[in-house]
Amino acid sequence: MAATLPAEGVSQRTLRSETWIVLALSLGASAVSALISFIGSLTRPGGLKDQAATLNGSYAPGRPWLDLAWQLFGIATALVPVVLVAHLLTREGAPGLRAIGFDRRRPWPDLGRGALVAAGIGSAGLAFYLVVRGVGANLTVVPESLPEVWWKYPVLVLSAIQNSVVEEVIVVGYLLRRLDGLGWSPMAALAASSVLRGSYHLYQGVGGFVGNLVMGVVFVWLYRRWGRVGPLVAAHALLDIVAFVGYGLLAGRVDWLPTA
Repeated sequence: MAATLPAEGVSQRTLRSETWIVLALSLGASAVSALISFIGSLTRPGGLKDQAATLNGSYAPGRPWLDLAWQLFGIATALVPVVLVAHLLTREGAPGLRAIGFDRRRPWPDLGRGALVAAGIGSAGLAFYLVVRGVGANLTVVPESLPEVWWKYPVLVLSAIQNSVVEEVIVVGYLLRRLDGLGWSPMAALAASSVLRGSYHLYQGVGGFVGNLVMGVVFVWLYRRWGRVGPLVAAHALLDIVAFVGYGLLAGRVDWLPTA
């Protein structure tokens, strides 16, 4: 079970405020943005599946070097809340991100566990997406629409890793540690983490919300069992790498993969 050492010398009011600040700078803001986007999609003429949600697009079409600069800038700045979390954990006397199991102590076990989790969730997730999109409850998800340039796939891999680090460190490791410290019950903390994960995927549609909520429940359970974020980061990174790179290689070449 994950350790939840108390933050010595830091009041619960301060911890509560810091948690809201971290979420406002990261996934909490993304959840609000996703809700606004979903409302916009619902009120737009046409069905949800006739609209597209693009995950990795170009920032400067026709200008590949400027586009690359913006891509790397976006990836780097998205990781700043993780640095803030590391600072806050260190300040409370914990060994930074090591306190939530995000370190290099067990790279191969973390990767092995992550690969198994990704294999199970990935196959079920793809089937679920195809079904909910087919019934009109989800937008067509376009994992990437980058130009065919040399840096396309390296950037997609970096984007996948960035997504996994930000989400698992903040919505699982940090948030559960804080909610435990604030006296939340394990079930309430699980619900908060899972609903938050589903919420910032709502821009994809009802399927995006439900699918990621279920994934959140599984990830919280695994974190409680293993006490480490590392395997979850590995699983999430592998899922996104396969989705991003796979779409780039298969879109328009196979009949079963929806495209915008």
